[in-house]
Amino acid sequence: MSMTRNVSLARALGYKGGGPMLTFILHRIGGMGMATFISIHVLASFLGGDAGRFINDIYESWVFQIFIFFFVMFHAINGLRITLIDLFPDLLEYQREAIWVEWGVFLPLYSFAVYSIVTAALGG
Repeated sequence: MSMTRNVSLARALGYKGGGPMLTFILHRIGGMGMATFISIHVLASFLGGDAGRFINDIYESWVFQIFIFFFVMFHAINGLRITLIDLFPDLLEYQREAIWVEWGVFLPLYSFAVYSIVTAALGG
């Protein structure tokens, strides 16, 4: 017998889980976003012509790059944190501290990436 859970995104965001719940939601959104991005990218290569160029123009815009880079980088760093906790179960006790370290690594790297993207977009 299985348990059914019907939890909407709005209800999940209202959950008072703090950092662990936020990383859970961002990890799931990032994974779905990357899967969608890759699927549409492959579709654009098959379409070719004006439709393919239109989709590629969206990919090449600096706003889209900043958006997708957030989720790709966060998904990767959060995945490393999850892997470390899976490999070393004693670290589960320090999960909240590990999330703070994750954000401490993510924010400077992401800030540098955004700076690089915007600088390249502005022609400098």
